[in-house]
Amino acid sequence: MKKLFSVLKYCRYYKTSTVLNIVFNILYALFSAATLALIVPFLDLLFKTNDNGIISILLSGPPHFEFSPAYLQKLSSYNLALLITLGGKANALIIICVAVFVITFFKNIFRYLAMFFIATIRNGVVRDLRNKIYRKSLDLPLSYYSEEKKGDLMSRMTTDVQEIEWSIMQSLEMIFREPLTIVILFTSMLFISIPLTIYVLVLMPVAALVIGFLGKSLKSAAHRTKETLGNLISVIEETLGSLKVIKAFSAEAPMQKKFEDLNESFFKQSVTVYRKTDLSSPLSEVLVTAILMLILFLGGSMVFTGELSGALFITYFAFASQLVPPIKQITVAYNNLQKGVASEERINKILHADNAIEETTHPKDLPALKHQIVYKNLSFAYHKGDQGYVLRNIDLTIEKGKTIALVGQSGSGKTTLADMLPRFYDADKGELLIDGINIKDLKIRTLRDLIGVVTQESVLFNDTVLSNIAFGMKNVTREQVIEAAIIANAHEFITALPNGYDSVIGDRGGKLSGGQRQRLNIARAVLKNPDILILDEATSALDTESEKLVQDALSNLMKNRTSIVIAHRLSTIANADEIIVMSKGEIIERGNHQELLSLNGTYKKLCDMQSFK
Repeated sequence: MKKLFSVLKYCRYYKTSTVLNIVFNILYALFSAATLALIVPFLDLLFKTNDNGIISILLSGPPHFEFSPAYLQKLSSYNLALLITLGGKANALIIICVAVFVITFFKNIFRYLAMFFIATIRNGVVRDLRNKIYRKSLDLPLSYYSEEKKGDLMSRMTTDVQEIEWSIMQSLEMIFREPLTIVILFTSMLFISIPLTIYVLVLMPVAALVIGFLGKSLKSAAHRTKETLGNLISVIEETLGSLKVIKAFSAEAPMQKKFEDLNESFFKQSVTVYRKTDLSSPLSEVLVTAILMLILFLGGSMVFTGELSGALFITYFAFASQLVPPIKQITVAYNNLQKGVASEERINKILHADNAIEETTHPKDLPALKHQIVYKNLSFAYHKGDQGYVLRNIDLTIEKGKTIALVGQSGSGKTTLADMLPRFYDADKGELLIDGINIKDLKIRTLRDLIGVVTQESVLFNDTVLSNIAFGMKNVTREQVIEAAIIANAHEFITALPNGYDSVIGDRGGKLSGGQRQRLNIARAVLKNPDILILDEATSALDTESEKLVQDALSNLMKNRTSIVIAHRLSTIANADEIIVMSKGEIIERGNHQELLSLNGTYKKLCDMQSFK
């Protein structure tokens, strides 16, 4: 239940709806009991025909209150005698029937109002939970996602949240309503017969233990099912993103087998979960029915001995039989909650994940780069405590307006070095300073506003060209977007699209060529107009013609900016102010193009391998 309340705590934002729901559920439970309470006068009316007995009851006056079935019997008899005296038996029957109808009408009105107000809570809590998960997913550092499967994360954000909606949230009305109904029924039963009710109270925990054991088993089974579903979605995500490679290597059969094996496991686990869930309702009904039959035997014996009247026993049994629906509902709700709790535990792995990239208590603003960027004896490892540093003792100064190129073999640390600047990762040792201020002391938003990034992979969204270029920026005019597109050599192909700047470009820009997608990324960076520009292999995936157009666009973008260029094609960085050669996370050579060639070292070898002249 502790896990349940960790989700239900969101109800505190809906206090009014929660209070109204509880009030109307109390009224519903009271009116339900009142309907059953009318059984006593109805039976008395049918079976009592002695007029002398009616007169004697009236003469004795209304009974004094006492906590016993005798009081209930006397009160019922007195009111019934009064009705019969005033209007006759036929009119008394009409009054009782009308009273049952009116009470039932209001009972159902209160039930609807309780459900009306819980709809706000149920859907509002799930909405808040979704918002919280998405906000957290945006806040978490890139290092978190490198350790997790995307498909599993997607499963937690979608199916697990929906499981909470359909299990925990749907059970809220049962949590608030059914216990109230049971309490009122038990109170009424105690009023009629304390011994019989004690038997019920002794036997009910036995049924609860059996049902609780089933629920515990269901929770663990549901948890395994969620993990398998996450793996299944991971395979789907990998497949859709790698179809070209799968087909090129004729790997359809092994991928199909991998998927089918996981799908078969998910099928078997889901069958187990459904069977255990479906067992809860009939099991609870059988157990409660067994208890009711025992009550029927014991209560019947009490009627035979005169300890209880027939009318009161039938009323008592009616109260007891009405325990079955709420107990069944609570049982179903409890087992559904176990599945929801399993989902909530998986969601908490995201919500409670540590965010290593945090701002200081009083972060500073930095509206512009004025002087320089300094990497000061900086070291970094992806896995904390790992001796295999990706970057080792980096000392590098980048003056404002200069272009610095990073070259070296794959895995040498070039991209990681650039990713340190926008605080995608934080240094383990040393400092990274902008104008003498440690970037950890800056507002993250302020820092990233200074930086524009163009990567090898064109990151575009299934939206219009206009929205993609203006992505993340406020108060941008159409004219500004067009101006940025012209600088990026993108205006010509954009205007040739069916709807121009309002054309939707498909998932990840799939309706455009590689060169066109990259020029949209450059246009986005132009529009942002950053002080610092990071170009990470921005032309390496393009053909010669597209590369020429993109390189021209990049040249326009880099004018009068501080730029960090990562390139495998050394021809693109010959004019850099300084070239940094990296190997195994360290700077091994530095200088301009001619100086590095004269060293006849690693850079010279890289140039020779690319036939660079």
